Amino acid sequence: MAGRDLGVSGDGPTGPAAGPDTAAAGSGTAAATGPDAARAPATGPGAAAGSGAATGSGVTTAAGPGAVPVGPAVFARLKLRLIAGNLRGDTTRLLGFIFTLLAALVVAALGFSAMAMLRSAPPQIAADAVTVLFTMLLVGWVVVPLLAFGLDDTLDPSRLALFPLTTGRLAAGMFTASVTGVWPAATLFVTFGAIAGLAAGAGGVLLGTLAVLLQFALCIVTSRLVTTSLSGVLRTRRGRDVLAVSVVFFILAAQLPNLLLNQGFSGNPREMLHGIASVLRWTPPGMAAHAVADGGPAALAEVAFLALLTAGLGFLWIAALRRAMVTTDASTEGASVRNSRGLLARFLPDGPLAAVATKELRYARRDPRGRVGWFAALAVTGVMAFSLNNGGEGATPGPALAIGPACLGALMIGLQSCNSFGIDGRSLWMNSMVYGTARDWRTDLAGRHLAVAVIAVPALAVLAVVAGFLAGDPLWAVPAVLTAWGVLGVGLGVGALSSVLLPYTVPERLNAFTGAAPGQGGIAFAGSFATMIGTALLALPVALPVLLGVTWVCAVAVPYGVLVAAVGRRIAGNLGFARYPEILGSISQPG
Repeated sequence: MAGRDLGVSGDGPTGPAAGPDTAAAGSGTAAATGPDAARAPATGPGAAAGSGAATGSGVTTAAGPGAVPVGPAVFARLKLRLIAGNLRGDTTRLLGFIFTLLAALVVAALGFSAMAMLRSAPPQIAADAVTVLFTMLLVGWVVVPLLAFGLDDTLDPSRLALFPLTTGRLAAGMFTASVTGVWPAATLFVTFGAIAGLAAGAGGVLLGTLAVLLQFALCIVTSRLVTTSLSGVLRTRRGRDVLAVSVVFFILAAQLPNLLLNQGFSGNPREMLHGIASVLRWTPPGMAAHAVADGGPAALAEVAFLALLTAGLGFLWIAALRRAMVTTDASTEGASVRNSRGLLARFLPDGPLAAVATKELRYARRDPRGRVGWFAALAVTGVMAFSLNNGGEGATPGPALAIGPACLGALMIGLQSCNSFGIDGRSLWMNSMVYGTARDWRTDLAGRHLAVAVIAVPALAVLAVVAGFLAGDPLWAVPAVLTAWGVLGVGLGVGALSSVLLPYTVPERLNAFTGAAPGQGGIAFAGSFATMIGTALLALPVALPVLLGVTWVCAVAVPYGVLVAAVGRRIAGNLGFARYPEILGSISQPG
């Protein structure tokens, strides 16, 4: 339910969407079927407040000719009431909100101070720095809400389909609620620091204030326009897959400056800053920054342009909102029927092993969260291999430059097995119908490990070959891939133990970046950390000698990994059979 998620996740940079949308999902008693259905002003607050929102916003006006129209202030009060109600009686969320509040205060104070200290820098450097910072704020407000789609229900405009308001009034209320919160306030406070750092004279302060407010409004409107326009796509599985891969690419792109510095392109930092700011000069954030610094007729023209641009994007947002409210939800359409027998099952005898392996491969293909984990592991390993082998003149060529990235990739893939039963959720109860012995549990874990190996073994081989070529000797790929396969086996064995000792719920959400259910974040961290440390320690006997140059040890890496995986499955199977009720209860928590 949206109201449950609002207090924690709907108040950060994801907060452009937080607020009134929750009322739509929470009350759900309005009779309208679209944003532009025929309705009188009296119908809006009467249906929303009289039916269900009286307890959330304090509006008790009944439907009728004397009803008070719902204005932006109602949305702001509703959001604050929902935040307060969501925190009542839940210590974990209260502590989380307090941490968020303190973090926002620290960011606001540090950001404002950093902006104000630009007063002591040369004017050109100060203007360039504010241009880059304003651009980063705009990009952050566009990207971060997309990551929260599916985690924060308030980002989905389909939740508002029954809210009895016109689209324009609804957009105005949503905008008001979007700027209500600690993170929007922190963002606004940081941007006002640009006035202290750049403005010169009364004209600069006056036009700078308008430019800062327009920059803030541009962030909110652009964020809402993007999430509303993509909401229909993000509700589909393919759309979530594209978003997940795009986000991983975005994170990897953040490593580009580091790679360029390693290549020796550092140059003069001032020249680099000026070059970046020159490219961003005539973008909306660049115009806002220079309007603050200029304060003359040119600044007036830039402020006018920003106002027109923000208004234009606002009209586009209203149009996108109107379309989203009356468009059929593609995520509910039936999918095509495919052959249910997987490729792996054709080569294995019928039985639990083939069934479990096929099921896990199907999860890896269909679940966005699984694909994000695989893609992130392979992409991060590739970036690390490239960075290590292009570290400049100080880098010493050797097999470790190929073996290290391959082993890191195996470790990251093994971490995905630290909660093997979590993805099954409540459906794990069906195992009790067929699993009557500890051997059945070991077979189940063997099927899961087989599915991981089917994908990981060839993927690690490719990574090792690439790392070998980057390191300067393709033959180094041989010890790299053998050692990586051994580390993978160790990771699967340790992950099996973690799966039965520290299981936790994986929420059934649309978002590919969902972690653990509320209140189980500590268990998720403990399970991942324990698996990482355990894998690293148990892999040292074979990985460390190979990294130090004793490459012949890689010949025993694969048998060693297979042995550790088998021992881990045996112990985990016995523990899982004995702890089945506890495991089922841990992975079935409400998310």
